[in-house]
Parts: sequence; C-alpha cells; structure tokens
Amino acid sequence: MEVNKVYNENCLNTLKRIPDNSIDLVITSPPYNMNLRIRNGEYCSRQIVKEFSTKYEGFDDNMPIEEYFKFHLKVLKELIRTSNVIFYNIQIVTGSKRAIFKIIGELSDYLKDIIIWDKGYAQPAMAPKVLNRRTELILVFDKDNGISRQFEKANFERGTLDDLWLIKRGKKVVDSHSAIFPEELVKTIIENFSNEGDLVYDPFMGTGTTAIVAKKLNRNYLGSELTDKYFKVINERLQVFENELF
Repeated sequence: MEVNKVYNENCLNTLKRIPDNSIDLVITSPPYNMNLRIRNGEYCSRQIVKEFSTKYEGFDDNMPIEEYFKFHLKVLKELIRTSNVIFYNIQIVTGSKRAIFKIIGELSDYLKDIIIWDKGYAQPAMAPKVLNRRTELILVFDKDNGISRQFEKANFERGTLDDLWLIKRGKKVVDSHSAIFPEELVKTIIENFSNEGDLVYDPFMGTGTTAIVAKKLNRNYLGSELTDKYFKVINERLQVFENELF
C-alpha cells in the first residue's frame, strides 16, 4: 500500500487493505457525535446549528448511540490488528459517553493507559446544570502488551513525562472545522512514542495535522479522510509544506 498518502474514503475501507502489524503508531481524533442529544430521557438527533457543529461540514455527527459504539469498536479492532500502539483522542459528550465507556470495557485487555489533554480553558456548556468540558481523553491501546504501562518505544527519560498534558486548542485551518488537532499534541505523541522513519496513520485525518507533523519529524504518514472538502485542504497543506522545503 502506498504510504505518504491520504485516501479519500471511509477509514474501514483503507484498513481492509492494510496488512497486519504494518503501522508503527496511530494518532487520531474521531468525530464526537456532538449532535446526538437527549430529550425526555431518550436519545434524539437535533437539527444542527452552528454552536453544536464540530468537525465536519455535510456530516450530521449524530449517529444513534449503538451505531456509534459499533462503528468505533470496529475501527479500533482494525487498528489493533494493523498497528502497534494507538492514541485515540475522544471527548466525553452526551452523544459519545455511553459508547466510549462500553468500548473501554470491551477492549480493556488492550487499553494501556489514558492521558488527559487539558486545553487550558473550557467553553461554557450549552445547557444548564452541565459541567464545562475542559479536557479530552487520549485512550492508548497496545495490541501486544496492553497489560503493562511500559511502552516499547519511549523516547523520554524516567519521570519526565506526565499523563496530564496542558496544550492549547489548535488554530482553525478552515472556518467549518472548529475542533482542530493542535500540532503540539501530535508532536508530543510522535516525538515520544515513535522513531524516525516510522509509519504514522490517522484514520480520521480532518485537515491533515497528523500528516504535516509526521513529515516535519521525518516520519512517514498514511491517512483516511471521508469528507471531500477536507481531503482537498489536506493536499493543499501538504503541497505548501513541500514547497517550503525547496
């Protein structure tokens, strides 16, 4: 399979073509399912408005909770098959909470650690009597040694890297994509948990930050992005980066 390339397709289609044990590191932040809400004690999809939109233009981000659970469980099982270590960044919101907790239980044998990403401040909750969400979780899965908290590749000295990372939100690349992966977050993962020449995969590439940082740090990348608009943005950003090198 060609590397240093992003495929404009569902990540499950990409993963079908990836051989076992061929990815060194996965870094990704999937959709939050932000627009699945609760009314009268039951899940319901709400009409999308700007304040609730998150990552994808033209993507409802309101999958039924069981469908959301099954989809991400399937993706993670494929990532575990193909990859050595996985950093899966998620946010606990109404539309993801039950699914994420079920996934943690289902894949507990592979769950190596959980890192807390502190964004430094929280936007006010959209509803009364709800905690502001200042943090996100990075679930770390290890296919071969999930029982241990030791990493096979760990480029940090003992006692120097905490499990709470204070990193500000990423800057917008396009107006419609408000939940940008900050380069510093991706850089922290790549530098500490991979080596030069390794292959880094992002199944929900978004606007391409994982690919850009991977190239800056002399790693190879592979990505999947379903949305045509962001697929175009990724290639434009990569072209600008390549032009800056020469």
